Amino acid sequence: MRHALRLIALGLLLVLQGMAGAATPAPPATVPDTIEQRVAACIACHGREGATTNAGYFPRLAGKPAGYLFNQLVSFREGRRFNTDMAYMVQHLSDAYLREMAEYFAGLQLPYPPVSPVSDATPEQLQRGSQLVREGDAARGIPACVQCHGAALTGVQPAIPGLLGLPRLYVSSQLGAWLTNERHAMAPDCMADIGRRMSTADINAVASWLAVQPMPADTRPAAALPAPLPVKCGGMPAK
Repeated sequence: MRHALRLIALGLLLVLQGMAGAATPAPPATVPDTIEQRVAACIACHGREGATTNAGYFPRLAGKPAGYLFNQLVSFREGRRFNTDMAYMVQHLSDAYLREMAEYFAGLQLPYPPVSPVSDATPEQLQRGSQLVREGDAARGIPACVQCHGAALTGVQPAIPGLLGLPRLYVSSQLGAWLTNERHAMAPDCMADIGRRMSTADINAVASWLAVQPMPADTRPAAALPAPLPVKCGGMPAK
């Protein structure tokens, strides 16, 4: 009898220990404190590692010049550019943090998706877009895009972005924002001046032509321009 009671007590003890073990929560997973983890929220809109999405609006971040990305983050924080989500995310971040984010995305060298040559733009629109991008319109004070964004249109260090590999809707909306005075940059705001000289037809032509251009073999921003900028731009260091 006494032996049986001992067995029962031992069984109850094992049951209670098992219940206690089951009730003990597992230790929380440790989230790594890395820049990759801290900028993960950017992926929701800009795509995996900032490479872009197929949503047709959000720009690519990967491989852009760090100076350009930093300037844009500061502009969102200080109200020169406005997007509800972007303004909320950066409103309390320091310059040092924004620069770290910019340098992280600038250092990502990810492949570009294939560019479709199909467009609903007319041949005349595409020809006009090509003319504005490569030659500009001197009579209206519009410099060629290649004079600032590089001969390959992949951008220029340290702060001029590339124009290829971007959704047409994004390019046209941003050019349109310069035209309508809804987007601003650090003074002197060269793109605001240029944008206001462009018509809606010009903007559609440029965006349509850029959207169907294939990416060059080397997609990195140029180290420097072969000649001085045709206009002064606040985002570029003075020479």
